[in-house]
Amino acid sequence: MFTGIVKAVGQIAAKDISQGEGRLQIDTANLDISSAKLGDSIAVCGCCLTVVELTATGFAADVSRETLELTILGGLEVGSAVNLEPALTLQEPLGGHLVTGHIDGIGEVVSVAENTQSIALQVRVPEPLARYVAKKGSICIDGISLTVNDVDGAVAHLTIVPHTREQTIIANYVSGTRVNIEVDIIARYLERFSQYT
Repeated sequence: MFTGIVKAVGQIAAKDISQGEGRLQIDTANLDISSAKLGDSIAVCGCCLTVVELTATGFAADVSRETLELTILGGLEVGSAVNLEPALTLQEPLGGHLVTGHIDGIGEVVSVAENTQSIALQVRVPEPLARYVAKKGSICIDGISLTVNDVDGAVAHLTIVPHTREQTIIANYVSGTRVNIEVDIIARYLERFSQYT
């Protein structure tokens, strides 16, 4: 589990993909992973990856065909910036919302508009996920826990405060940027529960 509070921005250091599967090597920049062990989970742009190798500058993770096809990771090139968050521990405050690291779909940035200090961001989620996005609810975009200001069909309206802009890859977003989407897990469970009541 994760919180959607990004701890560092790293980058794709190496990418070895063959026949639709392979391994990514992540440079973790200033993220302290000195206590990380093989088998630990680290979210990369919101996608939960398992550490299979520790390197001098970060870690490596195997990525399946499904991960590469259903997330933005397959389209990232060496040098691409990525949001990073280690798994939640019981000693940490839950600053965002409960995030599983299981990507529900790929969304697309519709618009990015500068306000006085913040950014007004609009993201189109895949149509089947729109029912899980609610005004004042939570959504996770590229591993970032965000509050939905409003919803217009499948478009979520979000406000990005300066701290989030500075500590994540959101500053790189432009219209058309593809992003990982994880909807609020509570909405998914409520829907499932309602099918049996």
